[in-house]
Amino acid sequence: MLGLNIFADLISGTILFAIPLLLVALGGMTSERSGTINIALEGIMIVGALAGCLFLRAVNTSLNGTIPNNPQLIMLAAILVAALAGGIFSLLLAFASINLKADQTIGGTALNMLAPAFAIVLAWAIQGQGQTTIYIPSWIAIRPENFGLIASATPGFWETVIFKSFYLTTPIALLILIVTTIVYNKTRFGLRLRSCGEHPQAADSLGINVYKMRYIGVLISGIFAGIGGLAFTVAAGSGFQSDVAGYGFLGLAVMIFGNWKPIRIFFAALFFALFKTLSGLASSIPFLPDFTGVANSQYIYLMLPYIVTMIVLALTSKSSRAPKAEGIPYDKGLR
Repeated sequence: MLGLNIFADLISGTILFAIPLLLVALGGMTSERSGTINIALEGIMIVGALAGCLFLRAVNTSLNGTIPNNPQLIMLAAILVAALAGGIFSLLLAFASINLKADQTIGGTALNMLAPAFAIVLAWAIQGQGQTTIYIPSWIAIRPENFGLIASATPGFWETVIFKSFYLTTPIALLILIVTTIVYNKTRFGLRLRSCGEHPQAADSLGINVYKMRYIGVLISGIFAGIGGLAFTVAAGSGFQSDVAGYGFLGLAVMIFGNWKPIRIFFAALFFALFKTLSGLASSIPFLPDFTGVANSQYIYLMLPYIVTMIVLALTSKSSRAPKAEGIPYDKGLR
């Protein structure tokens, strides 16, 4: 029974942490498919999570801690707020990269440095100096009661898998995955977006506005990453702390491992999330070594997801095929 419970926790945690990775990687894919490298995903996640958590905090404060009648509608509104904030913040990268033709990597790095500082200043301004953490209400989770079911005192396997860590961000992320797959593979818009990342001069010769498509690509990536930031915050469970633990860069690794394709990105996100969850449950799994006598041994398994990231990227980087024109500012006068 103990092994079954740990297995259920492993599945639940893998799904929970795969969702923000999936969203961020899809966002990075959208931007790079249009021809713009979005290194700023980490910063966009922070801004999206900041906006969404501040919205939830404001609602919870107005309710004096009571549970609202429609908590999932409020959570949906928070997701939209996070998406809007992420989209607006991403336009800074779009303007610098597309209009000013600035170096996209440097521009993204600058936004990554700006975002946490901005989040801390704003959190202090609202909550008081030194109060960096923005706590989110517990009623945002989806429980069996939301479906008219009665929660068990000792949850079984399936109840643990489904309801232990179930938030509205999960079905929304899966819906985004389905829509993204269809749009990129089956629609004219998807073909035009991809053409701007492969051969923008050819796309321009066919009447496609490359600048417009690249703006749209970066904007969509900001929307996805903003939602991903909120999804990471609810997954972490400790409130927003002006940090997303490098998930923006992990999302880039998932995107590369998934070879810029939505379905492969989905499975890559599950793969990386599995090791993230293993690092948290390592002490509960009896067959894993406990490194007794090793100083600070608790950090060994916490490094696991990042070590796996480096190994996987080293093994798969040669077979990955990035869009040919990504990172290259488009000049309409060149052919």
